[in-house]
Amino acid sequence: MPQKKELTKLGLHLPSDPRWTDLASMSLEDILSDHAYCEQKAASSCISLVQQYPDKELLVDKVSPIVTEEWGHFRMVVAEIKKRNLKLGFQRKDEYVHGLMGFLKKGGSRNNRLIEQLLFCALIEARSCERFRLLSIELKDPNLQAFYHHFMVSEAGHYKMFLELAEFYSDKEIARNRWQEFLAFEANLIKGLQVRGDRMH
Repeated sequence: MPQKKELTKLGLHLPSDPRWTDLASMSLEDILSDHAYCEQKAASSCISLVQQYPDKELLVDKVSPIVTEEWGHFRMVVAEIKKRNLKLGFQRKDEYVHGLMGFLKKGGSRNNRLIEQLLFCALIEARSCERFRLLSIELKDPNLQAFYHHFMVSEAGHYKMFLELAEFYSDKEIARNRWQEFLAFEANLIKGLQVRGDRMH
């Protein structure tokens, strides 16, 4: 029931496979490394949004602070890796993000491309929030539980911000309908991906 309630809040149509958390707990070095690179890529994505849309004042105001926050998260995860005498591994291809990118509409107006990017970011943040929540509840280490609770709260805020920006820069009904299309696609994408404990997504 709590999992269903959480999915409703985030809009996700499908929960993560329950095996994922067990697998992740057995691959801490891998999952922490992948998490670190997710934070790094999130910071890069926010920088790219500001670079592409400097004329969107609200976007610049909202997204710019997230760059600092996400890079701070990267450093936090790297510090956690070192604290546990683990090693930061090499970055690997993110099949989940690659799959979502294939769903983005190509072409169209500059503003339509912005909406696609904002919804894309919102969805990644929503799924990350769901995964961080699972780790904060199901990992045996209380320090890691608290560690991931912090990230869960942060990602929830980012998810809402990206959705609100998409609605601000578009007709709300159009943005919400496209959001539902993203959610349906993402559910099918998740079903088709191998459950791996060395990947955050």
